[in-house]
Amino acid sequence: MPEQLFVYGTLMDPIIQFAVLGRTVRGAPDRLADYRKSSIRLGGQVFPIIKPESGSSVKGLVISVTPAELVHIDQYEGEAYRRKQVNLISGKKVWVYQASSVDHSASKTAPVG
Repeated sequence: MPEQLFVYGTLMDPIIQFAVLGRTVRGAPDRLADYRKSSIRLGGQVFPIIKPESGSSVKGLVISVTPAELVHIDQYEGEAYRRKQVNLISGKKVWVYQASSVDHSASKTAPVG
């Protein structure tokens, strides 16, 4: 049975999707309430990340992936992110990757538009 995943950053890019999943996935627009989008520096690169924040929301896409693909995405996201089930503004229950509780003190985060 397919899993529903809310993506808001690199996994919206078909090139990244193909690299991680071996295919591209078309998504449906949606929003996640009470989170804000920020950035995190990992390995000298900057990546989007979300963190809880009441009153904010994040735009993204809902994509369908297999349970095996979700395991590949877990590996791609790494320890800076953790997967959590959330409800979107549309009412859909989905997985999303948010900031983990792991301390990445060498990483600076800053709000992203």
